[in-house]
Amino acid sequence: MDVNLQVILQQLQAEKSINRETLIEAIRSAIESAAKKGMTHAANVMVDVDPKTLEFKVYEIRTVVEAVKDPSREIALEDAKALNPGAVPGARLKAPAEPRDFGRIAAQTARQVIIQKLRDAERDQVFDEFKHREGQLITGVVKRVAQGNVYVTIDRAEAILPAREQSPRENYKAGDRVRAYLLEVEKTVRGPQVVLSRATGELVRELFFVEVPEIYDGTVEIKGVAREAGSRTKFSVHSNDPNVDPVGACVGMKGSRVRAVVEELAGEKIDIVRWSQDPAEFCANALNPADILDISVDEERRSILVIVPQDQLSLAIGKRGQNARLASKLLGWSIDIKSVTEIADSGDEAAEIPEPEVPRFFTPEDHDPELESSPPETGEREESM
Repeated sequence: MDVNLQVILQQLQAEKSINRETLIEAIRSAIESAAKKGMTHAANVMVDVDPKTLEFKVYEIRTVVEAVKDPSREIALEDAKALNPGAVPGARLKAPAEPRDFGRIAAQTARQVIIQKLRDAERDQVFDEFKHREGQLITGVVKRVAQGNVYVTIDRAEAILPAREQSPRENYKAGDRVRAYLLEVEKTVRGPQVVLSRATGELVRELFFVEVPEIYDGTVEIKGVAREAGSRTKFSVHSNDPNVDPVGACVGMKGSRVRAVVEELAGEKIDIVRWSQDPAEFCANALNPADILDISVDEERRSILVIVPQDQLSLAIGKRGQNARLASKLLGWSIDIKSVTEIADSGDEAAEIPEPEVPRFFTPEDHDPELESSPPETGEREESM
């Protein structure tokens, strides 16, 4: 084999980061395809390549018979014994073959096979590389924006940030740097598809994992995240060390840590909630800063009834029900919020109480469709940290 092929092989190993065995297999497949093109008859061709010298030998796989009827597929027993003394009728034997000069068509075939094998090897390598990075933060550069989807270049791969996984607060253009959560990696006919997200609550979790050393080392644990992308996020924290305040650790000195995450999320509000094993206490923390008079817990139905002063009702529910909805998602319990006036009144008097603009019974599955189609309003109460 030409010495230049050894050099080319080394260059491909360095540039494509593909292992030598894969490259040799690509060469073997290419020579095999070219050899078949160079045969004067249809044959079952096999090629062996020496992994060190890259020298190759072409063989035809033939069946040993006593009387040859098909010279392209059979070999006489006498000739077979000359190659292998142990040959017997019916056995399959590798017979050395001498294909014609490969020629232009055969060379073209070899080139196409090598290119395809290398492309397949690169795709498999990209898939394996990014599959191991699922669930991590990843940074890339926006390549283009098409039909609402953002295509991001990451190393040698192209990832997609679908419209459904974008925050309503954010707009992108070519050349922007993007840090996103690697949601999933799928194999498709066009190669691996790397899907990113800027809307998942896991993005917030990973951002705090980076910003807060106490979360990184396990001292503070994020118990849950409830998010409506572009508007507000609530997440609960618990400290495994009684000397460490989990909320204070996430806020940081003068709010520096939480501010860094808020800036990364383009100003999205963030509520840090102290986690508790007691559902009533946890619910009260999640509905902060609303004052709560009483909380009743139905563990069997996983439902909580919250009683608040009349003037605190709108604060507990939040604009378009967002505060209560996120609290319900965070707890995983249904929450029913009522004012003390509603509880005290009964009969006709209760009927005179005007209905709220949003439902007062919230479940973890509730969502606000308006938030998915319109940018967030800036007039919400400032309880975020």
